[in-house]
Amino acid sequence: MSQVLEFAPPASPEPPACAAADAPDVSVVVPVFNEFDNLGDLVDRIHGALAPTGRRFELIVVDDGSRDGSGALLTRLVAERPWLRPVLLVRNYGQSSALQAGFDRVRGRYVVTLDGDLQNDPLDIPAMLDRLDTDPDVDMISGWRQQRQDKALSRRLPSVIANKLISATTGVHLHDYGCALKAYRRDIIDRIRLYGELHRFIPSLARDAGARIAEVPVRHHARTRGVSKYGIDRTFRVILDLVLIVFFMRYRQRPLHAFGALGLWLATPGAAILGWMGLLKLFGEDIGGRPLLMAGVMLLLMGVQLIVAGLIGELLIRIYHEGRGRPQYHAQEPDAR
Repeated sequence: MSQVLEFAPPASPEPPACAAADAPDVSVVVPVFNEFDNLGDLVDRIHGALAPTGRRFELIVVDDGSRDGSGALLTRLVAERPWLRPVLLVRNYGQSSALQAGFDRVRGRYVVTLDGDLQNDPLDIPAMLDRLDTDPDVDMISGWRQQRQDKALSRRLPSVIANKLISATTGVHLHDYGCALKAYRRDIIDRIRLYGELHRFIPSLARDAGARIAEVPVRHHARTRGVSKYGIDRTFRVILDLVLIVFFMRYRQRPLHAFGALGLWLATPGAAILGWMGLLKLFGEDIGGRPLLMAGVMLLLMGVQLIVAGLIGELLIRIYHEGRGRPQYHAQEPDAR
C-alpha cells in the first residue's frame, strides 16, 4: 500500500471553496511527477475555471514522489488555498497508483481528472460537469484531443495505434484513450480499482463497472515547461496490459472458460494422437521412437494442466467474492415515484 503524507488546509469562509466539514460538489484529481514549473499555474487555472461556476470543489494533487521540489511547493500553496488537498507519495509508484491515491480521497459528487503538465485545459471542465448534470444517460465523459499539439512522432504514432487496438479489442470505441481529462459520476470511481499501469484503460474498466460513456472534443496545448514522461517504449507495455484487461473484462468471473477452453484445444488432439498410437501398438507396431508419441503426451499434459488451472481459478474467484463479501455485480435502485 502506498505511504502518503497529507496536509489539511485551514478552514476558510472563502466561496466557492469548500470548508473541511462540507462535502464538495466536484473533486479534481491531478497526479504530478516533477512538475514544479507548472504547479503554480495549474492550481490557479483550475481555481479560475471552477470558481465562477459556483460549485464547491476540492483539488487533490497527488505528488508521485517528485524530486524537483514539487511536494514542498504544494505545502506552501495549501496555506492560502483551503480547497487544495496535497497528497505526497513517499516514492514514485506510477500514474495508476497516484490516481488511485486521489480516488481513495475524493468526496465530491463528480470526479474530474487531468494531467499536471498544462496540456489539458481546465476551462473544459465546467462544460463536462454541465453535461453530467443534464444527461442522466452519461456516467463518464472522456476528452478527445482533436487538435492535438504534440509534434513528436514518438508520441503521436503510438497513441494512434493504441487507440485503435484498445477500441477494437475491448469494444469500448474512443478516439483518444490517452487524454487524461475525464469526468465521472462518483459511484463509477468507487467501483473501479487501478493497479500496475491500468490508468490507460479506465474507460474499459468503467464500462465493465456499468458506466455509460460519452466522448467530447477538448482543447489541447503544447507543453512549454518540464519534460514529457512518455516514450515509444510504452507501446509494448500497452500490449501486455491489453492482454490483462481483456482477460479481466471477459473471464474474471469465469476463469475456467478461458483456461479450460485452451486446455481442451490442446488435450483433445493430444488424446486423439495417443489413441491412434495405442491402436498401432495393439497391431504390433513399434511406437517408442516416434516424435508423434511425444507430441501427444505433451499436448495432453499441457491441456490437463490448463484445465486444472481454470478449476483453481474458479475456487479463487469464489473465495474472493464469498470469503471477503465482495459483490459480483453493481445495481441501481430506481427512485420511487
